[in-house]
Amino acid sequence: MITRGLRGARAVRGDGGNAALELVLLAPIILMLIGLVIAAGRTSIAQGAVDAAAREAARQASVAPDEDAAVQAALAGADAALRADGLDCRPQVFLPDLAAAFGTLPGQLAQVHARVVCIVRLADLVVPGMPGSIKLTANFTSPLDPYRSRNLAVTAVSHLGRHAH
Repeated sequence: MITRGLRGARAVRGDGGNAALELVLLAPIILMLIGLVIAAGRTSIAQGAVDAAAREAARQASVAPDEDAAVQAALAGADAALRADGLDCRPQVFLPDLAAAFGTLPGQLAQVHARVVCIVRLADLVVPGMPGSIKLTANFTSPLDPYRSRNLAVTAVSHLGRHAH
């Protein structure tokens, strides 16, 4: 009977060492998984902020009175939207075909397209294989009011020039 009790005590003592070894082996894997979840969450939140910045840039550019004001308003709008969401990056704002949009005659449909690019840092997450930063991009289109004036002097001159030929 005494030998049975000793065997049971030995079995319990042997399991304690295995648990510590399992913890040592699994801890880096668990920490890496936690880091990947944090990186995925940060990237998802940052993409939402860049999407909002593109919407704001297009909207601000579409209500501006002229091209120069549209560029300044788009930059300011994108920057404000990113700051409001707590994203620390310097946005690059592209407004393709802005001159064509502001050059349309009143009564014609036109749109402002905005593309915002932002580089988000991930270097503070210590996860093997994780890049130091990721480039996020968002696009948005906002219509111009077809009945408002847009660069009428430039539009009238170019419109007259087209019909003179």
